[in-house]
Amino acid sequence: MRALLDFLLFDWLKAETLCARPRHAGQSREDYAQMLDACERVAREVWQSANRACDTDEPKVDADGKVQLPASTARAVRAYFDTGLHTAGLDAEHGGLQLPCMVEMAGNAFFSKASPGCMGYPMLSVANTGLLLAHGTPAQIEAFARPQIEGRWLGTMCLSEPAIGSSLGDLTTRAEADGGDALGARYRLKGSKMWISAGEHELAENIVHLVLAKVPREDGSLPEGSAGISLFIVPKFRPDGTRNGVSLVGLNHKLGWRGTSNCLLNFGESDAALGWRVGAEGQGLAQMFHMMNEARIGVGLGAAMLAMAGYEVSRAYAAERVQGRAPGRRGGPQQPLNAHADVRRMLLQQKAVAEGALALNLFCARLVDEQRSSGPDAEQAAQLLALLIPVAKSWPSQWGLEANSQAIQVLGGAGYTRDWPVEQFWRDQRLNMIHEGTHGIQGLDLLLRKASQPALVQAFAQRVNATVQAALAEPDLAEWANQLAGALALVGKALKSAWASGDPAQAALHATPVLQGFGHLVLAWIWLDLHVAARGHALEPGLRAACAYFFAYELPLVQAWLQPVLAQQRLLAEVDEAAL
Repeated sequence: MRALLDFLLFDWLKAETLCARPRHAGQSREDYAQMLDACERVAREVWQSANRACDTDEPKVDADGKVQLPASTARAVRAYFDTGLHTAGLDAEHGGLQLPCMVEMAGNAFFSKASPGCMGYPMLSVANTGLLLAHGTPAQIEAFARPQIEGRWLGTMCLSEPAIGSSLGDLTTRAEADGGDALGARYRLKGSKMWISAGEHELAENIVHLVLAKVPREDGSLPEGSAGISLFIVPKFRPDGTRNGVSLVGLNHKLGWRGTSNCLLNFGESDAALGWRVGAEGQGLAQMFHMMNEARIGVGLGAAMLAMAGYEVSRAYAAERVQGRAPGRRGGPQQPLNAHADVRRMLLQQKAVAEGALALNLFCARLVDEQRSSGPDAEQAAQLLALLIPVAKSWPSQWGLEANSQAIQVLGGAGYTRDWPVEQFWRDQRLNMIHEGTHGIQGLDLLLRKASQPALVQAFAQRVNATVQAALAEPDLAEWANQLAGALALVGKALKSAWASGDPAQAALHATPVLQGFGHLVLAWIWLDLHVAARGHALEPGLRAACAYFFAYELPLVQAWLQPVLAQQRLLAEVDEAAL
């Protein structure tokens, strides 16, 4: 995998060109390689051994109400902070390394592959810290972000409630004004939060919860909709060291990511849950979405790496396991599994998904870097990133699950046992489909918010056409170039058809089919662009095989997915609820 990462970062995305920009001045390719070396070593030596333990020895609550985790989880989390990767993307003024986002994501790839269950703790803390640095006051940053930067505290994001999922505008957690102090406007929070990853544990001195809640009106009622949501810092322990009114009600036991404690938390149940408002009242949801691009890239990257983990295990198994003979042969020696056509199909599918999804998310990270470092194409990068983010999150989690399913199938009966890790990869992968928004939510984001903006679609079309032109210059790539151009035209036609009525409610009927078709178009473009860049590279044969598979077996699916959109199918609006 390291050879692939080096190719993607340095040969395809030209990471070292960022060193000429002020934000990354003084950095070098050697610096980036050293960070990747450290991440690869720690993930291999510490995290891999912790992965099975945190899956089989799930978090549990002891007699004192404390959440107990395997000792290996604590060692893994500490080792992560020791690499310094949690500060990789932070500004130097806050103690960060100011490394490019794509280097940070590449480093995280090793950990996401080694143990998603352990990854939940630092991943949430990094997001928590980034949000505080962006929107907190200097006093709040010093009190709540600084200890996380130093690796002493961890953080969470508290959004959902037991009665609501993604419909955050309907949340009922209340924040009653309670004066103020040096940390800003203070409130007493009361309510419950569900599905809080890393919500309670003993891995750190303190846990900083970022909580979405609503400030009541004068008559005591809560404002309606997302415009009334504010964001609050609610630590497990208050600044004076006393216990805050945040209590653990119980643990949720998910099928995957079992190593990450997942909690139902009550605020203000038996004691006051003091919290400090971040920024202006009513800006909570906008603030929480500040980190959404990086968060969705992180989920997509994690999904790609689980697909990669399954691919590597099944590839090795298929090369070593001898079973069966070629069709038409009855005698003679048996052949390796990877000599069978259908096993090759399953391996190529996994390779195309894992490596393509990794490339896509690193490309999106490069777009983040274009914005952060004020590159010459910053505006176009912002447009392209906005359009691609729903795909960067949803496509790897959707098709990575299928890739992990194929990994199980390659191993046959062994794949369905806990003696092999592929069944855990599948279970861990299944959670990525709901992290940072479901497949359907990403489809709505793409079609209703992003693809409805001509500038965004045009920015994407320009990049695709540039790849088409580069591929047309290579005779052996011309057929794929023409296929890609045809798929681009088909998607453009489908977008117009989806919006033919001009009514968002009508367009929403087609959100998921559009996401499916557009996602495969994006990955076909990524694969062809990779192939063009890999000319003469040692990885070219493998990349060419995956590219060939994608254009032969995957890209043709775009036509089928978009057919209902082109026909302006209304079944989903017209079907009787009684028939469901």
